[in-house]
Amino acid sequence: MNKIQWGMIGCGNVTEVKSGPAFSKVAHSALMAVMGRNAIKAADYAQRHGIPKWYDNVDDLIHDPQVNAVYIATPPDVHLYYAEKAMRAGKPVYIEKPMARTAAECAAINSISKETGVPVFVAYYRRTLPYFVKLKALIDAKLIGEVRLINIQLHWQPYDEETGPNAMPRWRVSPEISGGGHFHDLASHQFDFLEYAFGPIKLAKGICSNQAGLYKADDIVTASFEFESGILGTGSWCFTVNKEQRVDEAVIIGSNGRICFSFFEKYSIRVETADHTEEFILPYPQHVQQPLIETIVQQLRGEGICPSTGITGARANQIMDWITGI
Repeated sequence: MNKIQWGMIGCGNVTEVKSGPAFSKVAHSALMAVMGRNAIKAADYAQRHGIPKWYDNVDDLIHDPQVNAVYIATPPDVHLYYAEKAMRAGKPVYIEKPMARTAAECAAINSISKETGVPVFVAYYRRTLPYFVKLKALIDAKLIGEVRLINIQLHWQPYDEETGPNAMPRWRVSPEISGGGHFHDLASHQFDFLEYAFGPIKLAKGICSNQAGLYKADDIVTASFEFESGILGTGSWCFTVNKEQRVDEAVIIGSNGRICFSFFEKYSIRVETADHTEEFILPYPQHVQQPLIETIVQQLRGEGICPSTGITGARANQIMDWITGI
């Protein structure tokens, strides 16, 4: 492909800043069309973002001759459906994370990709964000010696929409749409990066519960996991604490020190050894998906390789399925 001309399915909040504008800021790439089931919202999105075309029918977008690649920015329940339509039309797909609701759905997407020869990419953009590129470089440099243990803590307060007498649960906490709850939405990013940095996880198990009863999905998860390299990991995810208890911390413990970092909220990485402590501050770019989109465009043009594919993207779902017992 000479120029990658994108059609975007879905125009929700994730596309407003994180991804949508980036497609036209990457060299040899442009966002040509957007589709939303609500025609008024789709038209408004196109007008606000300077997108030439909008649709309220997915087939019209996929078969637009000016669209040669498709970004699926919808909830996970329709990822497989839309990905198959696009791939069978010969158009590469870039799918929001998590890749699908379950590992089985991810496998189906990858099977269609293999059958059609059409590539799949997944929006695990931490693989290319400067913050996490630096973190991986620090890990690879073995500044803390041999890695022994990884611990994750993610404890957040409920969203306003999920509390009070008029609570209206969002799609992220409807398992039939998202595959689970906030754990599926957020831990997928964490496990994808951990495998990118440390290699495959061979075993994971956990305990899940719905303690607060705000919605159908689990709101608390604890897990332990083991990498093929022998590194062990533990984690706790709780989404019903008060604001003062909010925690987003991860620690990599090595034979000669530790690295402390945040997966979502903080921009600092702290390296501590017996004789030295150093901190690195790396804020995220305005459009966090832009570095990853650049690698997708490069691969489609035959100029590089994207580090986040359907094969790698399916792994996070597999690990979460192990933990939640799906």
